[in-house]
Amino acid sequence: MKVYHGSLEIVTNPEIRISDRTLDYGSGFYTTTDYDQARKWVERRKNEGADAGFINVYEISKEAILEKKTLWFDSPSEDWVDFVHENRTNRNFKHDFDFVYGPVANDKVYAAFALYEDGLLNKQELIAELKTYVLVDQLLLHTEKALNCLTFIESIKIEL
Repeated sequence: MKVYHGSLEIVTNPEIRISDRTLDYGSGFYTTTDYDQARKWVERRKNEGADAGFINVYEISKEAILEKKTLWFDSPSEDWVDFVHENRTNRNFKHDFDFVYGPVANDKVYAAFALYEDGLLNKQELIAELKTYVLVDQLLLHTEKALNCLTFIESIKIEL
């Protein structure tokens, strides 16, 4: 399957990036199967003074993903909420999955999560709310073992 990574640079050799930010699935290399989502990731970086960015295109087999230690969420669920919540709120939280796949917690999702974290929605209400959204996916490559399954295809320049 094709996956995309939006960046300000061409990334022929992806690497695991340790982030000081709290991210949905932890540190690593984030991709998506949705071209438009990757483009949005590039366009968000426009304020950094860049005049162009790149959608990096890769190939990876689903079989290779499922052969490794993989956490897979087809849609928002209690386990997904717990996992994203831990990654976003507990800086000491670590996991040992090679891959994590599931919905992107975009701006609308963050707003719903904020209501959950403030106690205004319970977990079931949050999940019900999230299931009304059209959610795109993300695939985190969390280990070198995961990165070794990825093959670079091309980079597509995006003018900003």
